[in-house]
Amino acid sequence: MTEAAATRSASASASGAASWADALLASFAQAGYIRSEPAILQPAEPFLDLSGEDIRKSLYLTTDPTGEELCLRPDLTIPVARDYLASPRAGQPAGFSYLGAVFRYRDGAPSQFLQAGIESFGRQDRAAADAEMLALALEATTAFGVSDVEIRTGDVALFNALIDALGLYPVWRRRLIKDFNRKVSLTDDIERLTLATAPGRNEYEGVLAALAGSDRKAALALVTDLMSIAGTTNVGGRTVAEIADRFLEQSTLKAGALPRDAVNIIKRFLSIAGDPDDAVAQLRTLAGDAKLDLTAAIDQFESRVGFMAARGIDTHNTRFSTSFGRGLDYYTGFEFEVHARGNGSEPLVAGGRYDGLMSQLGAASPIPAVGFSVWIEALTKHGKAARGGAA
Repeated sequence: MTEAAATRSASASASGAASWADALLASFAQAGYIRSEPAILQPAEPFLDLSGEDIRKSLYLTTDPTGEELCLRPDLTIPVARDYLASPRAGQPAGFSYLGAVFRYRDGAPSQFLQAGIESFGRQDRAAADAEMLALALEATTAFGVSDVEIRTGDVALFNALIDALGLYPVWRRRLIKDFNRKVSLTDDIERLTLATAPGRNEYEGVLAALAGSDRKAALALVTDLMSIAGTTNVGGRTVAEIADRFLEQSTLKAGALPRDAVNIIKRFLSIAGDPDDAVAQLRTLAGDAKLDLTAAIDQFESRVGFMAARGIDTHNTRFSTSFGRGLDYYTGFEFEVHARGNGSEPLVAGGRYDGLMSQLGAASPIPAVGFSVWIEALTKHGKAARGGAA
């Protein structure tokens, strides 16, 4: 199926969405974002690596004659990023817009639907770029006739900076950040780590001793060697990496539980929410009380809030929460969702900063990246409701 045919097919089921989406693309082009049209068939590996094997049940998969696993693209961020990295502009500032069909199993909803959005690569003025994404996202909702919205924001870079400043064991750092990114119950996990006791003696005692104090790379190498000797690549469905992480966790727990003072600081941090300006003040107070250096992360947050205001965004009606996250591992900083007011779960537009993704996709050096996706289906529905049901 061609890109144009797929888009027309998705458009036909979207009840007038295509004309609004085309107008949206025109506005993106006017803002300097070039149209990108990635291939519909994509390598499955990047999606599985970056979103975890859990996404497999939602993908439409096939295999080419060489044995490479392929999928119909489940979103457009990774395909647009891959095309950028394969182009002569890789590493240089460049902005792209897109509109196309994506394919993902959704229980009770069509598996093919339209997605639009923007991806911005290579800009070093991160705070200004973040604010521009949110401003363009709000323009997108207005273009569909939806103006009464809730803006929810967060910043995983603040949480990462806190965990780094606390000087926790690397395995605890990975576990807490993973829980935060994937929206696992972080509070419950903190309590489990606080109450953790060293495991009893078992057949893995020698391996645990060998891993004590090791970093993840060393643990992965050791477990890979052990499993190679045993002639296996997984045990009970767990990969080598998952087994290595489990061994690292067990070896760390032998050293004791998560310190109670660190737990109290993390809980205080996660309780900060509300007006962004108030949050900045609370974060600086927390850093001072706990004697932690969070200056760079807080300064970046405060700078972003300033650029948001300069863009005409009413920051006092923007909800910020230190515990807000979008449930994806590749976000590294600013994250946001725009919702129709009173609609709790369904975002109209969502995105954020993902500086680490480009390196994970093969970039030779780090490339800043930020963007958002527009959920045409949801915007069409709420836009129609805002107009009193008129087509």
